[in-house]
Amino acid sequence: MAQQAYMTETDDNGGSGPEPRGARLRRLIGRFVGRLSTGWRGDPRIWRRGLVLTGIATALALVMLLHSRIPNRFGNLGSLTETFLPWIGVLVPVLLVLALVRRSAIALIAVVLPAVVWTNLFGGLLVDRTGGGGDLTVATHNVNADNPDPAGTARDVAASGADVVALEELTATAAPVYAKALAATYPYHSVQGTVGLWSKYALSAVKPVDIKLGWTRAMRATVATPQGEVAVYVAHLPSVRVKLRAGFTARQRDTSADALGEAIADEKLTRVILLGDLNGTMNDRSLNAVTSQMRSTQGAAGSGFGFSWPASFPMARIDQIMVKGVDPVTSWTLPRTASDHLPVAARVKVTTP
Repeated sequence: MAQQAYMTETDDNGGSGPEPRGARLRRLIGRFVGRLSTGWRGDPRIWRRGLVLTGIATALALVMLLHSRIPNRFGNLGSLTETFLPWIGVLVPVLLVLALVRRSAIALIAVVLPAVVWTNLFGGLLVDRTGGGGDLTVATHNVNADNPDPAGTARDVAASGADVVALEELTATAAPVYAKALAATYPYHSVQGTVGLWSKYALSAVKPVDIKLGWTRAMRATVATPQGEVAVYVAHLPSVRVKLRAGFTARQRDTSADALGEAIADEKLTRVILLGDLNGTMNDRSLNAVTSQMRSTQGAAGSGFGFSWPASFPMARIDQIMVKGVDPVTSWTLPRTASDHLPVAARVKVTTP
């Protein structure tokens, strides 16, 4: 009997030995899909279940589609939403799985709405838009005032090969350390308040930029590149906070952004590069004074979202490289340093008239 049972089992497999792993997986998936479709065909309630999921999916689509209409007068809710807007897409596959488990046809259809809106808003960022060429490489890094290794951070940024480097959140104690560590690579530099600019090319017309703070956190310099003069701005806009009672507190940041936008608009040179920590994303309407007149190198010539903060698990790109009058060629984030921000870099083509 044992032998007969054994022979019967092997005959079921066609006498060909153990079933291949790929065939077994396909058979299990086919069985699951078959049971699922059979259950759906025999279930008259598939159009009545999942109304809550349908409502959530529709709400997500409306938030993404109408994010600019969300008012800022209630705890800057609009800016807070726009800062983390790309992360709404994470909820789409979650809703899809829940709709399948719930066996709700109407919820499945509703999930298509946020998926389409998210793809329309951010799908282009998933495409690699980096190119070759260019004649100037720039980098910016919020080095963190509490950085335990300023010399090492400076060496890491210099290793990027950037021709021009901007550093933010410099302290009076750490600034000389950065200057010493970068001196061999960058013979020209200037520190204005808590921001600094290091360059392989000569600097002139260096001055602080008033962003309505009462102390210096922005500067401007003319960089004499081989392709001509470029106005380079370095800025560190005030930080924002998310508080339970006050919401997304960003009034000081917004005022500084308007002042920075005015300074850039009044710039006499036609080729302008902005480097710095703006404490806001390109989606944040409160930065319109700046973003409306400049292009993000990451948006134009990057690959992916280029999130830069926090360094341990980047969730937003608040460190920006923006240009006017020059063409972005490629943009990327640099490896993590001892700071809580990731440095970001870009290569641009200055020869454009």
